[in-house]
Amino acid sequence: MSSTTNSLARPQPGKRYRVVQWSAGRVGTSSARAIIDHPDMDLVGMWVHSAAKEGRDIGELCGVESLGITTTRSVDDIIALQPDCVMYMQEGYDADDICALLEAGINIVTSRGEFHFPPRMDQELRQRVEAACERGGATIHSSGVSPGFITEAFPLVLTSLSRRLDCLTIDEFADMTASCSDEMLLDVLRYGGTPEEASNPHLVHHMTANFGQSLGVVADALGLQLDDIQTTAENAVAKQRIPLMGGRAIEAGTVAAMRFTVAGMRNGQPLVRFRANWFCTTDLDSDWNIRENGWRVQLQGDTPLDIYIGMPVDCSAEEMPLVMAGYTAQRCVNCVPYVCAAAPGIRTSAEMPQIVSRLG
Repeated sequence: MSSTTNSLARPQPGKRYRVVQWSAGRVGTSSARAIIDHPDMDLVGMWVHSAAKEGRDIGELCGVESLGITTTRSVDDIIALQPDCVMYMQEGYDADDICALLEAGINIVTSRGEFHFPPRMDQELRQRVEAACERGGATIHSSGVSPGFITEAFPLVLTSLSRRLDCLTIDEFADMTASCSDEMLLDVLRYGGTPEEASNPHLVHHMTANFGQSLGVVADALGLQLDDIQTTAENAVAKQRIPLMGGRAIEAGTVAAMRFTVAGMRNGQPLVRFRANWFCTTDLDSDWNIRENGWRVQLQGDTPLDIYIGMPVDCSAEEMPLVMAGYTAQRCVNCVPYVCAAAPGIRTSAEMPQIVSRLG
């Protein structure tokens, strides 16, 4: 529970943290395992969404030995545990639950993208959450890997070399067949359709809301106000049939890659931009310079840089989804001591000290 008035406060030496995991999906269970293994944290509870997971031993859900602690679907049960922090990682969010936790003085680290940058949040949500933080003296911070580490923490380190920024471009490369089910790819994300059928305004809105906030954190920290956030969507089609892991396929001539560009505009030009290159094959009708899973970060200005960060993980291996979940979950877990030390409110990456992982 936050008690300082300095958002850059450092973690309290020797403190142990009582942590609750909120949700038990792939990222949530990865987070829970990281908390269990952390030398300074105790996993004291878990909230689950489905009735099928209610009342089960947390260890069982996480694939580790029994912990003797069962799950709950009640926010009141979680509040009664008096944790220092909740790892909020459910699909979607419930503002009532979030505000109830904060009003009870419980800090929150979340992988949800709606809480990265207060000025670009839904303003009604922002007001509710800030009021709850003030009443409870608690802090909420949104993190993860993308958006999060690659769109905030890493760019802020790179631009520490600069005195002029012309444009920062982050390209994300993700082989979607490695981490998505056939149903997710074909029925939800709309791969395998015509370019017209693959048009997805909801996904465009999602990218704008999440990555637009994250890019806003960087621009604001650098003292460069953005005039607008602009998002565009492109599709590329497969040259050959692509069999999928679940037995279905993406046929030749249908959409097999999507690119979403979220650009923070300043004076009519992109200043900071994120391009999600999500592909099911590299054999496409468009030359997007697709690389292996990872990121390319290009800094244009007085200190130009071009950096590629690869993820050397076998995409055909069964552990691939677990490894990918860890990138998101473990950044959040490592944020816990810093969020617990921060001043109450919605805190951005720019307001946090450098996040250092405690591995001992």
